[in-house]
Amino acid sequence: MEAKRGRPRNVETQHAILSASYELLLGDGFGSVTVEKIADRAKVSKATIYKWWPNKGAVVMDGFLAAAAARLPVPETGSAFDDIVIHATNLVRFLTSREGTIIRELLGEGQFDSGLADAYRTRYFQPRRLEAKSLLEKGVQRGELKKDLDLELSIDLIYGPIFYRLLVTGGALDDSYVQHLVTNAFEGIKSK
Repeated sequence: MEAKRGRPRNVETQHAILSASYELLLGDGFGSVTVEKIADRAKVSKATIYKWWPNKGAVVMDGFLAAAAARLPVPETGSAFDDIVIHATNLVRFLTSREGTIIRELLGEGQFDSGLADAYRTRYFQPRRLEAKSLLEKGVQRGELKKDLDLELSIDLIYGPIFYRLLVTGGALDDSYVQHLVTNAFEGIKSK
């Protein structure tokens, strides 16, 4: 792995950039955000931003994730079912909040911007999948879930319908839906 050149990131400058990108994203939408606007608001040069991020999509995703991280804690109740219900409910509550509308916008923009699509896949969705995988793995280890459980397919089974409703059907997304969804999914994945 090649070592990074230059000085390490200044924490205050990084925070200013991430805050500026998030504020612009909330206020103006992804399409209106530019690296120049981020730099102006954060009072840094565009070169500083490009030194740390490869493109606008990456810095905007990092700003969004920095602001949203506290909204999506990983539960640890000792029960795979309860953990997944809490995890999925937190996700739904976030996705249906004002900040969550940004995810829909970013997903749409990502259809035309491969850098943004790569940023939200690697910075947002892959970490959420790893969290869900860890919760399911613990359930397998405790004997709550099938020993030979296909974890990736189970994640798709549980979380896929949430995004289908969010992006395609527009059906209701609430706590009751998540409870019903996870209950039905667990009928197929729990140990007998």
